[in-house]
Amino acid sequence: MAEYEANPAAVAYIRRLIDARQYVLDSDWGAAQPKAEEQNAYLERHSWQEYARWHLGLTVGAKDETKARYAFVCGDLRRVHRSGLIACVYRASEWRHKAVELAAHDLLQQLDEVSAR
Repeated sequence: MAEYEANPAAVAYIRRLIDARQYVLDSDWGAAQPKAEEQNAYLERHSWQEYARWHLGLTVGAKDETKARYAFVCGDLRRVHRSGLIACVYRASEWRHKAVELAAHDLLQQLDEVSAR
């Protein structure tokens, strides 16, 4: 099984998006999460660094600037999705990737706090 560490750059970026209210509160994550062709199109117009900041996890041992390096996407490459953060918490906790789980949980708490104001 792959091992993941938290992506601090993604956590910081998602925090900024939440503070700027760039989020979707109600969505079907299965429909909203970016598909492979959407990710490829994004990479044609953006840098790997920009792509990486949408992923809360980094695959240990995978090379930078490969899709294999980045895991636990939590937005549609435009906005953060609450359902995406919930999916990250669930998947990370299911497979015991504690650092990613806690990062996603903290971001979910922040989103809920900001959206309640």
